[in-house]
Amino acid sequence: MPTHNKLVRDRIPEIIAGTGKKYSTRILDQSEFIKELRKKSFEELEEYMNANNHEEALEELADLLEIIHALAESHSASIGKVEELRKNKAVKRGKFKEKIFLIQVDD
Repeated sequence: MPTHNKLVRDRIPEIIAGTGKKYSTRILDQSEFIKELRKKSFEELEEYMNANNHEEALEELADLLEIIHALAESHSASIGKVEELRKNKAVKRGKFKEKIFLIQVDD
């Protein structure tokens, strides 16, 4: 039986059970959950970076977005609050629409 030791989506145990396989899980406490969400975000970001086409890239972005939703909730905030912060930063500092690549700043 392979050992995974990683955070999985809520329906994964149900899906595994549907194949007739046995599995073991445990429920994380809040600090473990945040730690594992952070690890999962790196895993999904790496999968995004390795995507070979737009479809794969969008699938991985959807996974990252799901993690961002869960992280917001774990910090007692809604995704709406995160979106509000994003919009405020966009007004103050801009977005990434103009594709500006900073080379250097002279002191």
